[in-house]
Amino acid sequence: MKKKGTYIFYAVGICLLTGFLAGFATESSVNDWYTTLNKPDFTPPGWLFAPVWIVLYVLMGIAAGLVWARGFYHRWVKKALYLFWFQLLFNGAWSIVFFGLKEPFWALLIIVTLLILIGMTIRWFKVVNKWAALLLVPYLLWVFFATALNYKIWEMN
Repeated sequence: MKKKGTYIFYAVGICLLTGFLAGFATESSVNDWYTTLNKPDFTPPGWLFAPVWIVLYVLMGIAAGLVWARGFYHRWVKKALYLFWFQLLFNGAWSIVFFGLKEPFWALLIIVTLLILIGMTIRWFKVVNKWAALLLVPYLLWVFFATALNYKIWEMN
């Protein structure tokens, strides 16, 4: 159990660090540019995003840690984790493109790619650890919602 806990600890830390770094891009325009955009009625209040993402990053980290603890030497674990880290890269890139570069269209392309990568990651996590796959479902659902929000913001602006 100690080994599993160590992998989970590091994976959660990496996920939270990704969110923290992406937050720099978000912070640069969330209180000025973002407030000027037309947004759909289903846009959540701004205060909700940070707590939701913290929970999601923790769940993602736990999931990755559970898979990682199975042994990186195993080809299925490697494939699952490569996909996980790749989708995490797209996760961070979305914030940079949407908020940092202020490009909702290009961010939409990134988030659609992210959805595909999350789906692939869940599939491979399920091969290694069913619970790890289930822990990613809230993330997938939130990114579906974020995709719809991103699309409507692009469409309305």
